[in-house]
Amino acid sequence: MTIPVVCIVGPTASGKSALADVLAEHFSVPVISVDAMQVYRGMDIGTAKTPIQNRHVELQMVDVCDVSQNYSVDMFQKQARQCVDVLLNEHRQPVLCGGTGLYLDAVIDEMEFPSGDVQSPSREKYAQFLEKHGTDALYALLQEKDALSAKEIHPHNTRRVIRALELCDQGLSYASIHDGLHARTPHYPVLIFGLTRKREELYARINTRVDCMFEQGLVDEVRSLLDQGLRDSKTASKAIGYKEIIDALDGLTSLDEARDLIKLHTRRYAKRQLSWLKRDKRTIWLSLDDMTQQQAFEYIVHSIKQWKQERCQHG
Repeated sequence: MTIPVVCIVGPTASGKSALADVLAEHFSVPVISVDAMQVYRGMDIGTAKTPIQNRHVELQMVDVCDVSQNYSVDMFQKQARQCVDVLLNEHRQPVLCGGTGLYLDAVIDEMEFPSGDVQSPSREKYAQFLEKHGTDALYALLQEKDALSAKEIHPHNTRRVIRALELCDQGLSYASIHDGLHARTPHYPVLIFGLTRKREELYARINTRVDCMFEQGLVDEVRSLLDQGLRDSKTASKAIGYKEIIDALDGLTSLDEARDLIKLHTRRYAKRQLSWLKRDKRTIWLSLDDMTQQQAFEYIVHSIKQWKQERCQHG
């Protein structure tokens, strides 16, 4: 291929959406979102989905399913790759943007998602735990039982988390069995650019963003989605910003407590995002503390041009 798939990644509130929007506008292409929660229609404010009126280009792989539907990473893989392939077949520059590491890996690398074998009592136990307590609690359980295996699995890959817990019950370690799991076989040639900021700045941006979400009507958004079946969703209802509001509306906490919890959980999530994304040694990290968005944009455009020239030279 003579065109790389360009990926703009980073933790939440790092500024990746704004940069990807400018980059895609430069190439006259859509942005392909790589976000596990922006796929749901109506989950706009809480997922920091760029409002339609503020988009310079089309945003793909958002609003692809209702909150009442079960949506999975293998479904995302198929649909997102279709978006990429359309652009490549037209000799246009694909631009991916997001912070869900598993979803990114599923698109750009060879990953298979088997449906699994017969349900065991142990697996059923953890599936019920997931449904009751959510993704974060399930992953925390694995961290407690087998920290080494937890490091090898993305928190959103609940199938593998459950499988690792199932192996724990058998006295086995997922990490030992799957040694070398992260050897990557690319599905596309890629250029990955990761955005970073100093922790204090990132956390301040997260806190400000959450306050803005409340001002923009996050609570009303959650109320509306509850009428559309949000509570019955195994994944959407556990999303940061939604679970906390649901608990507040149920009287388990106050809205002020929910706001503080959303900030806390988002900061923790940003830390996990960085840990996962930094495992990929292909990523070129750009500090937005040391450069402006315009400088980052120019660096990326130059890198793409240089990549193409080198590919042409090597025939």
